[in-house]
Amino acid sequence: MTKPEPTPHTAEAEAPSAAVGRAPHVSVLLRVLRRPRIAIPAVILVLELVGAFGARWLAPYPAQQADFAAALTGPSAKHLLGTDRLGRDVLSRLMYGGADTFREIGIAVGITLVIAVPLGLVIGLRRGRLDAVLMRMADVVMSIPGIILLLIALALFSQSMTAAMVVIGLLSVPGLMRVVRSASLTVGRETYVAAARVSGLGTWRVARRHVLPRITGLILVNAALACVAALLIAAGINAIGLGVKPPAPSWGGMMADASQTLNESLWLAIPTGGLIAVTAASLIVLGDGLRDMLAERWSGVSAGAPARRRKAPEPAAVAAAAGPESGDAWLPADPDPVVRLTRVTVAADTGAGVVDLIRDVSLTVGQGRTVGLVGESGCGKSMTGLALLGLLPSGAHVSSGMVEIDGTDVGSFGAAQWRALRGGTIAFISQEPMVGLDPLFTIGHLLREAVRTHEKVSRKEAALRARELLVQVQIPDPDRVLKLRPSQISGGMAQRVCIAVALAGRPRILVADEPTTALDVTVQREIVQLLRTIQRDTGMALLMISHDWDVIAEACDTALVMYAGQVVEAGPTERVMTAPVHPYTRKLLAANPRLATVGEPIPTIPGTVPPPGQWPVGCHFADRCPDRVSRCTEGPIALIQPADQGLARCVRAGEELEVSA
Repeated sequence: MTKPEPTPHTAEAEAPSAAVGRAPHVSVLLRVLRRPRIAIPAVILVLELVGAFGARWLAPYPAQQADFAAALTGPSAKHLLGTDRLGRDVLSRLMYGGADTFREIGIAVGITLVIAVPLGLVIGLRRGRLDAVLMRMADVVMSIPGIILLLIALALFSQSMTAAMVVIGLLSVPGLMRVVRSASLTVGRETYVAAARVSGLGTWRVARRHVLPRITGLILVNAALACVAALLIAAGINAIGLGVKPPAPSWGGMMADASQTLNESLWLAIPTGGLIAVTAASLIVLGDGLRDMLAERWSGVSAGAPARRRKAPEPAAVAAAAGPESGDAWLPADPDPVVRLTRVTVAADTGAGVVDLIRDVSLTVGQGRTVGLVGESGCGKSMTGLALLGLLPSGAHVSSGMVEIDGTDVGSFGAAQWRALRGGTIAFISQEPMVGLDPLFTIGHLLREAVRTHEKVSRKEAALRARELLVQVQIPDPDRVLKLRPSQISGGMAQRVCIAVALAGRPRILVADEPTTALDVTVQREIVQLLRTIQRDTGMALLMISHDWDVIAEACDTALVMYAGQVVEAGPTERVMTAPVHPYTRKLLAANPRLATVGEPIPTIPGTVPPPGQWPVGCHFADRCPDRVSRCTEGPIALIQPADQGLARCVRAGEELEVSA
């Protein structure tokens, strides 16, 4: 059984605040020290870097100082790692050679990261022509043998290791770009990324602030592998004499020297080859450890009848849906429409053809009004909301009709125009509050970011506005909550925070997609009442998407019932719930447990909602309707107006009203 959500004025104030106590850099250091998989390889690499770049002061001997009397000797107090065939100190030469090695690795991996990561993020979040061009270019580059390009670069640039590492870095770009693109595609489908887009953030800012932190661990692992590859390639080039010229020390050159003296001394191969092996292993283990730490940080492991409105809205305020034959006659003459959808059809290319996802949907939402979309899953409710937000999934588009916001047709809007519109004019609340908030940031950071996206204010003013928003959504102790992360608050409080983020841009309309689905009954009523209070105080319009009749009854002036991509009934909420006309509306109401008769089984609707592409020619509900007649399947069904208040897409609607009268 789900534990009841605490009320906003009591137990929600008791959310944990353990993470507030330490400074961020101290917490990170403590996490690192507690992880041997990070601490040990990090210490090894730091010691190597210090020894390499501090060899001038730390090495026991100059790199070229020879002691012919001690040639090919093993470890001793005088020479800790022995000497080579010219009596030069192996430890000193490894230290001097390490600087060039790490510099070469840095050049190659730096070029790869600087080019591949931004490109992968952008094409992963904004798939289109640029994505297609870059992916084809990547295919071409990856098909060319890298060794050929590497040898050409060495020949053209006088065996310059810098030129060789630049080539290695460029050749590694396509592989890492593909990895980052794939990860960005996955993270880009998360609800909190969609919420960030709706709030008005641009593609690059969404990528940098909300996608990149999620895939940093993956990038670190691939960067570690790239470092190992660059290390081995650099060592190989030096070993065959195409890189650093003897007698200058290099790790690869020392390996070549050791291979020539194996018959005389086996020891020389151990420190040279061993150092490369230890460095490679340390890089891989460190990358894995950092990835695991970042993954844990992200995941946060560390009853009764519904209240109904007594007064029905005026018929002119009813948001109507238009059928193929109805034209625009049913659209209400709202004096101040915030949004208007006029016979909107959304289609998608499935590969086997173009299919409609919603068809000929029309509605208006006036200022201060609440319109509800209700129906089973798969009926097109959320797709209608996404069409209004300009966030249709890849491959989907508005094939016909018009979407207007504040009287402006937004059908031809580009990305920059949508960014200016989202968050400021139209805002969005998702059905999963916990996934709608980026777990890597505090509540205060998320709110300040939303505020500064839409208002040119200082950091201090943004912080004050963030606190004001938490007060507006009735969160107790806002100063403490601002310091918490999403994983440290309850579900009810998380939904209140999502509402606060949506209100940061002072929107004129709020699209709420199943805002109470993840909450228990007590908190559902609190959230609905909160939305109504905010609407009364601000005068904003509200489009409520839900499958719950209780929420529709509590919040909405007008209800639109959707089935299989069409609006099948529309009217004042009280009329739709007390005198439904369409058979689907009656069946849907009868299946509501809270409206069922006590002691009697709850009726169900046989069958399932037909998916797009398999809709019947006539009434989409005909296969599940017990009252169907031959006329139901003869052709498309238009919306009719059987009464003064509302519309219905049913050939028998007028007949039933006449009988009931």
